[in-house]
Amino acid sequence: MKKLQRAYKVEIKPTPSQIKKINQSIGVCRWLYNEYLATNNKLYAQFKEGLIDKKQAFMSANDFDKYINNEVKVLDEYSWINNCGSKARKKAIKNAETAYKRFFKGQSSFPKFKKKNKSDVKLYFPKNNKADWKIDRHRIMIPTLKNVRLKEYGYIPVAAKVISGTVSKKANRYYVSVIIDTENTSQENMNQGIGIDLGIKDFAICSNTDKPYKNINKTQRVRKLEKKLLREQRKLSRKYESLKLRNKKEKGEATRQNIQKQIIKVQILHQRLANIRTDYINKVVSSVVRNKPQYITIEDLNVKGLMKNKHLSKAVAEQKFYEFRNKLTNKCHALGIELRIVNRFYPSSKLCHSCGSIKKDLKLKDRIYKCECGYVADRDYNASLNLRDAKIYNIA
Repeated sequence: MKKLQRAYKVEIKPTPSQIKKINQSIGVCRWLYNEYLATNNKLYAQFKEGLIDKKQAFMSANDFDKYINNEVKVLDEYSWINNCGSKARKKAIKNAETAYKRFFKGQSSFPKFKKKNKSDVKLYFPKNNKADWKIDRHRIMIPTLKNVRLKEYGYIPVAAKVISGTVSKKANRYYVSVIIDTENTSQENMNQGIGIDLGIKDFAICSNTDKPYKNINKTQRVRKLEKKLLREQRKLSRKYESLKLRNKKEKGEATRQNIQKQIIKVQILHQRLANIRTDYINKVVSSVVRNKPQYITIEDLNVKGLMKNKHLSKAVAEQKFYEFRNKLTNKCHALGIELRIVNRFYPSSKLCHSCGSIKKDLKLKDRIYKCECGYVADRDYNASLNLRDAKIYNIA
């Protein structure tokens, strides 16, 4: 049977000494990432001024790692670099190199320097020995950290074969994510295909049902949390303004501690909202694939273009279309369902599912599709039917 790789992420409960080790290691990885970018920026500036040739204008991750080990780490003032494991350090430098190369290939913008307590920095640990990444029901053996208690028992399969894993921190909580080898669980998919039209009024409209998946951001639970988030952000902003006005040194340290406490409150609310939205996406994906369709068709949305609309950008970002597509792709690959991607210029909304004519004057405010042939249907439901029956598509 074909092997598949699957990722599991769960919260952990490290001891105070383990928390100190994780925080120190994250700080080292963040510093190495920033130092690699700063070093290459200096080299590129020297190349522009004609001081060095093109070959010397870039330092690879391996060369930078050797430079840190042989010239920087040996100095007493930089001995704290040893607080982090060598594999995690190398991965941080490699990540910086990847981001730097992507910029010069035109695949992304210039990589930003990671800020303390604000940027997502992960500690990478491969499995080098048999004792590494040993999984029990209530704990997990992480390299350099030893046994760490799990907050959710039995979620990660016991005695699973782990390939590698990462430890991360978010909103003052700690998480472990592992990649394991699993058996292929592909199923027999004999039912008709499904077309899915994503939107803002409703999250997803499927061709196999008249009942759409509602927008989770319009629920009372999410709106209450967003209001609370606005209040906490306002408090944080006022604390920063108060710190600027104060000149007394004896009050400065206490104010900074209060600011840090308020930052954690804001981060926790952001994390809670993100968890609610991600959980809803998981449930939608699970509900769709439970029908065992032969194929699923979605549209290649131009999310970047939609984000340019200042009236819709916030609503589009909250829907997490990219995360939905990623999770749906992974689920389809695991279950043997064909995922079809239709071109973003395909007129799914303007096309009549009954006669095939295109209604060019269809506006965004027109929620009911009415065709000259007498066909009347909900605009989004009509689009989902057209996506299901689309003949030109790419396989994800």
